[in-house]
Amino acid sequence: MSTEPTKILLTEDEMPRQWYNIQADLPVPLPPPVGMNGVPIGPDDLARVFPMNLIEQEMSTERWIDIPDEIQGILKLWRPSPLYRARRLEAALGTPAKIYYKNEGVSPAGSHKPNTAVAQAWYNKQFGIKYLTTETGAGQWGSALAMSCKLVGIECKVFMVRISFDQKPFRKIMMKTWGADCIPSPSMETAVGRKILSEMPDTPGSLAIAISEAIEQAVEREDTRYALGSVLNHVMMHQTIIGLEAKKQLEKVGRYPDVVIGCAGGGSNFAGISFPFICDKIHGKEVRIIATEPEACPTLTRGPYVYDAGDVAKMTPLLPMHSLGHGFIPPAIHAGGLRYHGMAPLVSHVRQLGLIEANSLPQTECYEAALLFAHTEGFIPAPETSHAIAETIREAKKAKEEGKEKVILMNWSGHGLMDLQGYDAFMSGKISDYPLPEEMLQRSLDALKDHPPVA
Repeated sequence: MSTEPTKILLTEDEMPRQWYNIQADLPVPLPPPVGMNGVPIGPDDLARVFPMNLIEQEMSTERWIDIPDEIQGILKLWRPSPLYRARRLEAALGTPAKIYYKNEGVSPAGSHKPNTAVAQAWYNKQFGIKYLTTETGAGQWGSALAMSCKLVGIECKVFMVRISFDQKPFRKIMMKTWGADCIPSPSMETAVGRKILSEMPDTPGSLAIAISEAIEQAVEREDTRYALGSVLNHVMMHQTIIGLEAKKQLEKVGRYPDVVIGCAGGGSNFAGISFPFICDKIHGKEVRIIATEPEACPTLTRGPYVYDAGDVAKMTPLLPMHSLGHGFIPPAIHAGGLRYHGMAPLVSHVRQLGLIEANSLPQTECYEAALLFAHTEGFIPAPETSHAIAETIREAKKAKEEGKEKVILMNWSGHGLMDLQGYDAFMSGKISDYPLPEEMLQRSLDALKDHPPVA
């Protein structure tokens, strides 16, 4: 009988005191955000949208950024999060692989999102901001920011993608419980929302539309800024506390991963688990790192590497990223947090450099993987998280075929207790696979023809 614990724990004193900034170690610098003329933008160009203290983090190339004591104090409500050994899943698969999962579902909001939401709310409060606007897909980010704003002491307004607003009513109630205003997007509250509703009254919405609405309202008032739950450099950095903790936890049992896996929508939970290990890989360590995404929204696997806007109204600068086009309206798959049209520039960049792999998976395989996980490990995962589980199962089966004792580390990015309608639909036979049609992708990409190329 193994003496290795099922849960590998850290004390609060062992929690990382700094965030890791991968920009310090990139072998090729990240291309800068630009305007439509192709000219790089500066900090002042972002100042109407974000507070300057976060803009400084966005553009920093310092390797380590201190986590303020006040932020650490809030994070300690649930951090350090436990690392689990998935022995029951291993046994069900009959694999020699050792599977570990970092449980980010223990946060009050149920996902990894508060790791950056708390930081963003705190830095905005320090800058004198009284209101934050944001968007949310599945509702995990909106819930996290609503909670964080309440804990820090500022107001929060969330534009929630309409299909998720309808599919996931309890997320709305969570946000309201934490004092936030949550409305479906597109809405009649903004010019961009009214325009889209006049053209497509039955649209399911998209994260790009919701972002446009949130930014439009943020720039109207001096005491208001916008917060984004993924994509941006400082968001990726705030999430690295996940991977930094996981490294310490694996060291406690004398392990180092052969494979690191995370689901990828905008890139935050994937970056959180993987960037500390990509640093090791840059410096010569052997480790495979895999991002998994829905085949209905295959940003990393089928989206070209281009300069594109982060929102449908092109209110953001152009970012260098794998993109399906800012006008892309994704199908109404249940993994709402993975329906974004673009991938974080830093995640896109490490993909371009060959430091990570990417796979797109059908949603029925992901739900089957989620059920197997729930039947063996007990926890019901978010539909987004199920993509990482499905890829982990693929790797575990491959290890069985090869007869290799691989160590697999997965980011279990959140629980699915607010996503049970999706499980009900799957178990009732109402969910089918939807590979993105090539003609739909090409129509969306046509809008990028006047964008400058990535150097």
